Amino acid sequence: MSRNGQERGLRFGTAILVGQFVMPRGTAFAEHWHPDHQLLLSERGLLRIRSEHGTWLLPPSLALWIPAHVPHATESEGDAVMRGVFVDPGSCPHIGWRDPTVVAVTPLLHALVVHLDRTDLTPQARSRAEPVLLDELRPVPVTSVAVPEPRDPRARAVAEALRARPADGRALAAYGGQVGASARTLARLFVAETGLAFGQWRERLRMQAALPYLVEGLPVEAVARRVGYASASSFTAAFHRVVGVTPRQYFPR
Repeated sequence: MSRNGQERGLRFGTAILVGQFVMPRGTAFAEHWHPDHQLLLSERGLLRIRSEHGTWLLPPSLALWIPAHVPHATESEGDAVMRGVFVDPGSCPHIGWRDPTVVAVTPLLHALVVHLDRTDLTPQARSRAEPVLLDELRPVPVTSVAVPEPRDPRARAVAEALRARPADGRALAAYGGQVGASARTLARLFVAETGLAFGQWRERLRMQAALPYLVEGLPVEAVARRVGYASASSFTAAFHRVVGVTPRQYFPR
């Protein structure tokens, strides 16, 4: 993998290697990078990937292409199983993505990953399957679900309270007495330190809080109530606004 003690190169004559990692709740790989491109996907559970380019939460329906040498950190949200597909950059000059890119895990892509994880493939069978996997990579319009943390202790206290109770719909003024700042000051701090108006910040937080419930298979109506929305339709509209697709597109059944 990287120079931080996890180096792994591709075998001679092999363009793609697949590794599988069981990640119990709380498992994390600290920031690192790979000399090869990497396709990260969740076989089971939800993965959180962080880089300077953003934060992604990946259910089994999505994977993240991470270009070679891009530092990133990976952790599990609950119990998860991760597959890492390591790709020799010389084998895919037609893939020019410079930043991490979300792709759809189609049934064919998943089957090819499982196929290339076998240890009994002949070199000829492997060389036939590898280009098909690369041709099956299709970007999807999913954005990073990043929720920047404010630095000021007053705004950070509001952020921590909402992380604990994302369904709390109180206005900023309701926190003023608790944190020692006016609603106007708190609003200014959120914009200055997160780049988002408070309403936008809370919406992103709610979407991030909703993802673990969705990956567990809870109905959209139940998830909506847990994160502060009165109806499934209002939650779905907010999810599409923040993530770029609907919950059912993000977690196809």
